[in-house]
Amino acid sequence: RIIHSLMIIILFYIISKSFSIVIDEWGRNFTKKTKSTLDDQLLSLFHKIINITIIIIAILVILSQWGVQVTPILASLGIAGIALGLALQNTLGNVFGGIQMILDQNMDVGDQVKIGNDISGTVDEIGIRSTKIVTFDNELLIVPNGQLANMTIQNISKPAPHVRVIINFGVEYGSEPKNVKKVVEEALDKLKFVLKKPARDVIFIEMGDFALKFQARFWIESYETRLEAKVEATNLIYVV
Repeated sequence: RIIHSLMIIILFYIISKSFSIVIDEWGRNFTKKTKSTLDDQLLSLFHKIINITIIIIAILVILSQWGVQVTPILASLGIAGIALGLALQNTLGNVFGGIQMILDQNMDVGDQVKIGNDISGTVDEIGIRSTKIVTFDNELLIVPNGQLANMTIQNISKPAPHVRVIINFGVEYGSEPKNVKKVVEEALDKLKFVLKKPARDVIFIEMGDFALKFQARFWIESYETRLEAKVEATNLIYVV
């Protein structure tokens, strides 16, 4: 029995090391593709879960070699697992929410996001249980990953950093729409941050109660300068 027990320990040790090598190799390739640190934390957690599971199985096999009935132990472990799962339901929901975000690659640290109707800011940290977002008013919001998994996420930083800026403006009745479009388009061409492609355009969208309403649309290189670009373009349109 002692020899058999030692052989079982050696066998499960080899199995544990084999799993570790496979997980490390797969995880190294996976974590290189993301900027988030959450996948590194999950990889460590996955390691611990696999090792604990292998140790429990090895102990049960050794006990069976010494004539111990393992069926009652398995039943007890099952009941304990159900009780633990119910007690940690919210925590596990947040962990699985984090795993889902990693697999979907919805956002990375540094991305500007809008979540639901109330949360806007920059992703500061993605953890196992929660995600930290710094708002544009420099306030720190901590959102559980389980909640994030069920919300609509608008990632301003993806799929590319360049974004479109839209400015609504109006002119008095009697103005010729063609002339308005020409003047504003020429003004936009003078701004250094306006990209040539996709091309800027000015469209006549509505005859309002007191003005003809237009919309100037143009693209800029990065979402980080969107506000600055919108303010400068608005001032320029107002002047012309």
